[in-house]
Amino acid sequence: MSDIGWTDVTATTGVTSLILSRLGYEPKVSVLSVPVTYAAMKNKDIDVFLGNWMPSMSHDQAPFVADASVQVVRPNLTGAKYTLAVPTYLYKAGLKDFSDIKRFRSVLGGAIYGLESGNDGNRHILDIIAKNDFGLGDFKLVESSEQGMLAEVERAYHAKKPVVFLGWAPHPMNTRFDISYLTGGDAYFGPNFGGAVIYTNVRAGYLQQCPNVGRLLKNLSFSLVGESQLMGLILNGGKDPQVAARTWLGANPSVLPGWLNGVSTYDGRSALTAFGAPEVQASGPSFQGWLVGHKLPVGPAVTFAIAKVKQHMTPLFDGIAFVTGGLVNGLTTALAWIPAPVLILAIGALAYVIRRSIPLTIFVVAALLFIVNQGYWAETVETLSLVLVAALVSTILGVPIGIAAAHRPWLNDALRPVLDLMQTLPTFVYLIPTLVLFGLGVVPGLISTVIFAMPAPIRLTQMGIVSAPKALIEAGQAFGATKSQLLWKVELPAARMAIIAGVTQCIMLCLSMVVIAALVGAGGLGVPVVRALNTVNVGMGFEAGFAIVLLAIILDRVTRPAERSERS
Repeated sequence: MSDIGWTDVTATTGVTSLILSRLGYEPKVSVLSVPVTYAAMKNKDIDVFLGNWMPSMSHDQAPFVADASVQVVRPNLTGAKYTLAVPTYLYKAGLKDFSDIKRFRSVLGGAIYGLESGNDGNRHILDIIAKNDFGLGDFKLVESSEQGMLAEVERAYHAKKPVVFLGWAPHPMNTRFDISYLTGGDAYFGPNFGGAVIYTNVRAGYLQQCPNVGRLLKNLSFSLVGESQLMGLILNGGKDPQVAARTWLGANPSVLPGWLNGVSTYDGRSALTAFGAPEVQASGPSFQGWLVGHKLPVGPAVTFAIAKVKQHMTPLFDGIAFVTGGLVNGLTTALAWIPAPVLILAIGALAYVIRRSIPLTIFVVAALLFIVNQGYWAETVETLSLVLVAALVSTILGVPIGIAAAHRPWLNDALRPVLDLMQTLPTFVYLIPTLVLFGLGVVPGLISTVIFAMPAPIRLTQMGIVSAPKALIEAGQAFGATKSQLLWKVELPAARMAIIAGVTQCIMLCLSMVVIAALVGAGGLGVPVVRALNTVNVGMGFEAGFAIVLLAIILDRVTRPAERSERS
């Protein structure tokens, strides 16, 4: 089964998966984008998809229905809607239609907030921007995820700031926020505010190969109220989809006779008998069960701490976001203002001044021209700005900390496990608290990048200082040098190559975060990579990938420490 990451699809998939488990099956749920879901169904890697929103997914579904690789079973929900929405206070201020958005461009920052890259709603917005419909040609789409988008909406909502985003029903957002849906988008999202019917799809031949599950899928339908309750348990109650499904089915057993009509268990008994008996728990070691039952509240503790920090330190984080976001956006604007040929020649000249290598200079210019040729110059400029600012901040913070650690062994011992954690913690984990604290955009990407990259200058600076020749230090002390003079005249020159290596490694680590940062709306070359992944667009993926590789080679060759032969 495919779960596209929308809470409503997660909820219905969770309920169906729980029912199948009780019937004796072993369902497997994979989180995939919509285009990947249909490609996987055609390859027979996915059997069932419960989230075919129509008509907005017509473009994604049509080719697979046309070649008979995907079969439509039945509608499982009617009365839904899906289009752009705004907080009601903005609606009352005059933003009521798609054509009104352009009048609010300055207060909106020229941004519309969408879902994951490759999403059908995102594609509609990108089409509007590409065609300059409603005068939105100079707007940008901020892509992230359902929860990322809603986190940004929540920040804007509590501050009474303008925001335009993808909204739909059923969803708890409709009760959590006072929102209104925009008119005028019928040509893209369909009439009646993107009025939608959600269908169950299966891969070709599945209903014939597994008629018992097919009967369940033909019976399965949800109501707006029931689906909203399920999503509330997941979003507001913080429950796992399986736990939410179990809770909801326990409170709504009346749905089962209709859903299980004509359905049997895997071993041929009446399906209702599986729900009449107590649920059989998976067997396992009693010690493991006891230990899991006494789970340490690590997750709740971190959630509570982040909530308290957000509650009491929002002005501080807003100030940090203003400064760091201003640095990156200002540098991006400045670089984008320079004509591409002029900037390419300037970068080539800088490469020659630093390395004194004509072949490298030619390579730099040729690589940048190739990026322009492939149509990724604007994204490259955004990525370069993010990398440069992140590397600068990491270096400014990391080098002094490395010096302090070299002079204070106790500090180095204390920092070691912290730096290990910073470098080994999955980078996706950094995005969660930074997204909550700073919202969508370049800032959470920048902060996460700095945290991930800073250990390199700290460690290499510390190593360089500690490795300074003892004879030089003793000579300096013998001549009466102060600690400050020893640092500037002896230790730092001796550690210069290690520090430069730390900065170079820091830049490479920053660049490695490009794709990850795109998941929280940071922009840059990560956006086409993620979009290509979610739309199974091999060509776009390789084009953007080559651009990232070329930029990485340029930064590495220009900033790496000189080889001995070069220095001689």
